[in-house]
Amino acid sequence: MARKKKVGDSSDFIEAYIADQAITETIEKNYMPYVMTVIVSRAIPEIDGFKPSHRKLLYTMYKMGLLTGARTKSANVVGQTMRLNPHGDGAIYETLVRLTRGNEALLHPFIDSKGSFGKQYSRDMAYAASRYTECKLDPICAEIFAGIDKDAVDMIPNYDNTLKEPQLLPTRFPNVLVSPNTGIAVGMASSICSFNLSEICDGTIAILKNPNLSTDKLLDLIKAPDFSGGGNLIYDREQLRVIYETGHGSIKLRARYTFDKQNSCIEILQIPYSTSIELILKKVTDLVKEGKLKEIKDVRDEIDLNGFKLTLDVAKGADPDLIMAKLYKLTTLEDDFACNFNVLIDGAPRLLGVSDILKEWIKFRTGCLKREFSFDLKKKKDKLHLLRALGKILLDIDKAIAIVRGTEKESDVVPRLMDGFKIDQTQAEYIAEIKLRHLNREYIIERIKEIESLQKEILDLEETIKDELKLKAVIIEQLKEIKKKYGKPRKTQLIYSDDIIEAPPMDSVDNYNVRVVLTQEGYFKKITSQSLRGSDEQKLKEGDEVLNSEDTENRAELMFISDRGRAYKIKADDFDPVKASALGDFLPAKLGFDEDERPILMKSMLSGYPDNRYIIYIFENGKGVRIPVSAYETKGNRRRLTGAYSESSPVAAAIYEDSAIDILILSGDGRGIYINSELIPEKTTRTASGVTLINLKKGQKVTSVLYGEKANSYPSVQKYKKNKIPATGILPRNMTEQLGMDIT
Repeated sequence: MARKKKVGDSSDFIEAYIADQAITETIEKNYMPYVMTVIVSRAIPEIDGFKPSHRKLLYTMYKMGLLTGARTKSANVVGQTMRLNPHGDGAIYETLVRLTRGNEALLHPFIDSKGSFGKQYSRDMAYAASRYTECKLDPICAEIFAGIDKDAVDMIPNYDNTLKEPQLLPTRFPNVLVSPNTGIAVGMASSICSFNLSEICDGTIAILKNPNLSTDKLLDLIKAPDFSGGGNLIYDREQLRVIYETGHGSIKLRARYTFDKQNSCIEILQIPYSTSIELILKKVTDLVKEGKLKEIKDVRDEIDLNGFKLTLDVAKGADPDLIMAKLYKLTTLEDDFACNFNVLIDGAPRLLGVSDILKEWIKFRTGCLKREFSFDLKKKKDKLHLLRALGKILLDIDKAIAIVRGTEKESDVVPRLMDGFKIDQTQAEYIAEIKLRHLNREYIIERIKEIESLQKEILDLEETIKDELKLKAVIIEQLKEIKKKYGKPRKTQLIYSDDIIEAPPMDSVDNYNVRVVLTQEGYFKKITSQSLRGSDEQKLKEGDEVLNSEDTENRAELMFISDRGRAYKIKADDFDPVKASALGDFLPAKLGFDEDERPILMKSMLSGYPDNRYIIYIFENGKGVRIPVSAYETKGNRRRLTGAYSESSPVAAAIYEDSAIDILILSGDGRGIYINSELIPEKTTRTASGVTLINLKKGQKVTSVLYGEKANSYPSVQKYKKNKIPATGILPRNMTEQLGMDIT
């Protein structure tokens, strides 16, 4: 709907008509063409593995004769490419740089280069100007352009309709999975990792033979992605299965390093494809400045003509594996490569898995072969047609000569030959162009002999074009030849998560000796050794007493067991140091205990979670159990662990056992047993309810448990001694006398 609007001041204005337009219509007419151009003509690769910018550049070099000729200045190539690619020389040259051998971005570079082209693993290493560098096509491009002059692909007009260029390149191998490609379009992106050429050839051959090949079989042939920068790939078969089936997922890459013991330095020789040396250098430098990598004394870039090298000087006696374990965690020396296999198929973007991409490539390659063979078939049929004309004049060579000699006008030679031998114009033109010296029986007979072989070749071509199995056999032979000629060993080595020895990450905290103290009321103190020299007298709330006290280190992990069947873990460094004269931190608040939940055991796990250490639980129902400390080891930084022990009966005591210990168990009626901890059976399940240790009378429960020195110093403790369980509790002598009982 149009509406009027006055434009100008009140004295002199004109009326303008403004047309209303729906936003959806504006988007459809103005924005959508841009979106489709970016998707189809810029960012997303097609089934030949190239974006338009790559294809235009390589085809220009092919037409310049750079497949077999000498190198030429890169500036010359850039200038010629502008005839197909209407972009600035800078953008075209950047495209050329990435395809070169010198840049090291591709497993199989397409351009043989001379000069400085920068490096894929460096964002700051600048390439030289195009007037200084030289280039030509690499020999593998013969496989990229094979058949292009035989009508293998469609040729389309360039941007100004003055030249023709290929819509796709008839690559003889699945380049779409051999050359890495990334691109960001509007509303979608593509990120295709590279695979080993030999493995891709094997996998493609297997699919050609069995289109229903399982993902497991394909994984056995195409083991994993392979990157030009090498490094290690942490092999996760299930994750790779998802990528192979859906085209979406991520893989984890690690740097590869060696340790020079003599010079005490770590030499990083290969890094993940997705990172750069500058990014790593900056992060390592920052970590050193922050004091988180005190073992590293210097870090420097030692890239030279021999290749990549990043050197870390470390302190004498430092463990390189521990240092690298932390670097993997804190820097991009371990990095993820996100896979997003978006490919243009018949002009439409599709997210495909590896198997589906290979099937689409087989379909594309089959079409190229059919067109090549159809081109050859036409050529051979045309030649056969001409040779048959030779066969006719062989019967009367003198007649042919007489016709030519007896014709006054040159324009009449062809019509008279057509009439004289009953041949068509094409054949007559061919006969007329034969040199006089070749108009002899010997020459003509030799040429005619080709007719039989031509007929056989034509028949074979016709059968091949119609037979899908024969076309597949041709593709298989070509792939075998390419594998033999260009195949290389994997650069990215596979490592398995089960085989990785994960060194414990180095603590970035200051480490020093401390004493940790836990009281019955739940107050916790971390006291430095220096503070203890002044005074070690503990200040406690009235009625409170020390439950556990232990000397350990500031980097130790502390485990607390509560009376609600839970275990809590926290670093000693998470507590501020206090003096013995302070009350300390209230642990339930620090760890987020439930209301009325209280700690019953504290233990420093400085030496880890060994199998030969136990936590003994004595329950109020008289049962007991020994649980290996290793049962409490967890991955990650979990602070709270439920199901620490059985809750079938309230717990009376939790005891850490690093060696056999004597335990005194007392019930509410004064009875007790004195046993060695080795009598209590071990259970691997944390929530095991245990076995009966003391037989309790009805209505009674365990009210007190003493162990170690406290148990051994209990009055007449040997009277309670038991060597077997379950055992009936013994009354103390003074109580027996009061009751008038005889316990002898």
